[in-house]
Amino acid sequence: MKPRPFGDTSMQVSEIGLGSWQLANPDWGLNDANEARRIVQKSIEAGCTLFDTAPGYGHGLSEELLGQVLKPVRPSVVISSKFGHSPDGASDFSTAAIRPSLEGSLKRLQTDYIDILLLHNPPRELLDGRAADQYAELERLKAEGKIRAYGISLDLRADLELMLDTTASQAAEVLFNAFYQEPMPAFERAHEQGVGLIVKVPLDSGWLSGHYRGDSRFEGVRNRWSPEVIARRGALVERFAELVPAGTSMAHAALQFILAQPQVSAIIPGARSVEQAVDNFAAADKQLSPETVQAIRDLWAEQIESDPLPW
Repeated sequence: MKPRPFGDTSMQVSEIGLGSWQLANPDWGLNDANEARRIVQKSIEAGCTLFDTAPGYGHGLSEELLGQVLKPVRPSVVISSKFGHSPDGASDFSTAAIRPSLEGSLKRLQTDYIDILLLHNPPRELLDGRAADQYAELERLKAEGKIRAYGISLDLRADLELMLDTTASQAAEVLFNAFYQEPMPAFERAHEQGVGLIVKVPLDSGWLSGHYRGDSRFEGVRNRWSPEVIARRGALVERFAELVPAGTSMAHAALQFILAQPQVSAIIPGARSVEQAVDNFAAADKQLSPETVQAIRDLWAEQIESDPLPW
């Protein structure tokens, strides 16, 4: 995979990283730690250098598993973790909680620094650096060498713009995919300000993978869509499938659409298996034509923008 610069930091990241929420996570019906370690190891072998995690993923197990596998290659990888939601399920975004949370992550990850530390979808008032004192603490941690860059994991264009307006953040993890393009107008400004962009949920919780249709039914963490929403999503999947070039899978086209945005540093699809992880990385082997990229933008503008899909 080709490396991309991470904003104006000195870091380079693989254009496709590994989202680690699913690693041996019982919330996803996954419990095989050995398979999780194989996913991480095969990701390294595929050229992945960006690994995204959080203390709350798998109640801390995601960070622990990453620490076990990444320790021998630590200088050559970039680790992004978060702050705000703890392994025990509690939420605390207070300034006083940042350092203890970071120390817990460092211990689980078996490292003495984290490359990117993100506020994990905090309350909106904490995105405003003029009022929130969390950013002064993040600057202290950066000066101490415990983190290399900091920022916010967020979902909305307005939130990204507020971060850009009022903080010195060098990183943003942004919800963005073919079915959710709302934040994209702020991407160029983020790029101009030297902010590295990581795209989360690139396959729209699996809908853009080609595995779900209008008659699909869900359990667990994805049991949140009404039959009406499922039917609408299914119809949009069929429209998206019509735009996918022959010989390209839906999942690859969805990932390639995001990689066609030059301001994006990396995308972080998750993986339930080694095979799924390896297939995700293979999306970087080809590019979509400008015409297909525009058609996917048009699908959003014509069918979704004025009536967004419920998360």
